[in-house]
Amino acid sequence: MKLMNKKQANKELKKGYKKAEKLIKDKDKTEEFLQKLEKKLKEIPKLGNTLSMVPILISLVRSYIKGEYKNVPLGTIIAIISALLYVFMMLDFIPDSIPGAGYIDDALVIGACLRLIRSDVEEYQKYRKDNNLI
Repeated sequence: MKLMNKKQANKELKKGYKKAEKLIKDKDKTEEFLQKLEKKLKEIPKLGNTLSMVPILISLVRSYIKGEYKNVPLGTIIAIISALLYVFMMLDFIPDSIPGAGYIDDALVIGACLRLIRSDVEEYQKYRKDNNLI
């Protein structure tokens, strides 16, 4: 089995930008997607450090589409949705059904996204803490 590297993770993240741009334009479809992703996350046996950030990313997108938090560039939201779309895909680089390895590629794509948007996520987490939303 061939593992994904950082360059491939960045490529996969960027491949989803157009889908993410289209999805973010429809608040109802975005919310539906986030709910399906949350359901899928409950099926993942143990989240690593990188994948443990997914609920925060979901919360950030949800707050953005509801208009509750707008202090984030649209490009950040598109990158997050692109990464989340990859995690949600059934057919990805390493099938999720492979025990122990199935979520490595998902974590790499989320990691690639986080490297691009880390400061925006940190600001959002500070906002949540300052407003007692945690």
